[in-house]
Amino acid sequence: MAEAALDDVFTDDITFPARDGYLLGATLFLPRGAKRHAVLINSATAVPRRIYKGFAGYLARRGCAVLTYDYRGTGDSRQKALVGYNQPKSLVGFKASMADWAALDVSAAVAWMRERYHTLPLGYIGHSFGGQALGLIPDNTEVSRALLIAAQAGYWKLMAAPERYRVYAMMNFIGVPLTRLLGYAPGWSGIGEDLPKDVFLQWTAWVMSKRYMFDDPNLPALKNFADYKGAMRALCLSDDPWATRPAVELLCSGYTAAKPEIITVRPADAGVSKIGHFGFFRPEHRDTLWRGAAEWLEATE
Repeated sequence: MAEAALDDVFTDDITFPARDGYLLGATLFLPRGAKRHAVLINSATAVPRRIYKGFAGYLARRGCAVLTYDYRGTGDSRQKALVGYNQPKSLVGFKASMADWAALDVSAAVAWMRERYHTLPLGYIGHSFGGQALGLIPDNTEVSRALLIAAQAGYWKLMAAPERYRVYAMMNFIGVPLTRLLGYAPGWSGIGEDLPKDVFLQWTAWVMSKRYMFDDPNLPALKNFADYKGAMRALCLSDDPWATRPAVELLCSGYTAAKPEIITVRPADAGVSKIGHFGFFRPEHRDTLWRGAAEWLEATE
């Protein structure tokens, strides 16, 4: 795992163990100078950690030690960088759910960062599912500040039309049958990366439920939402058809012990024509959205 220099930031591709010992692929971004904050970036569903590379590097240049990683069964936590470890080449028969991602992977990432940077405040960035996962992990009390980006309780009827109808049809009439037939959810069906079977089926069940994961009677980890008491800001991108304002508000309502600050961001606010569900992480936002996010994460109050 040789350390490589990226401009004025050190990057290191590493592995770290999940709660059950499963090895997860990750990248650590370190400033050349003093470290003032630790930041964990938690991915959206079916999104590889590489899309967060630019933002992670930007935060590291500002003095943050930043970790990005892939959930089990995705990205480098599947096979690419970890051949020879315990990663599956095929997802057929691979056991993992979204609840497992939170309990085993996200929780372990928080613990890994706290162990190594225990003297620094820990910031948590949750993109989409990453923002949902914070409420499910038992150690969310270790997080000082949480920035949720396009994170929502993704009930399909809270999505913008006509996208809600496309999602409903894709998941129920294409995704579920294909997943049951093949034993995993293929990325080429339109979901992004391949997903383990139970991840996709649990995700679909949540999307079809009026209160999303909050309606899941088999999710005892929901009790952990009430434990988070740190600062929280949720960014709602106005042209995001999935994480609409009502969906963001529904997710934030679960953080009952916190006082989430929900901010609607319009493309014009950043001087662009569109942002959407993924656009926040484009480098063009370095001097606008990224700077504002970094300043909030670095705040001491």
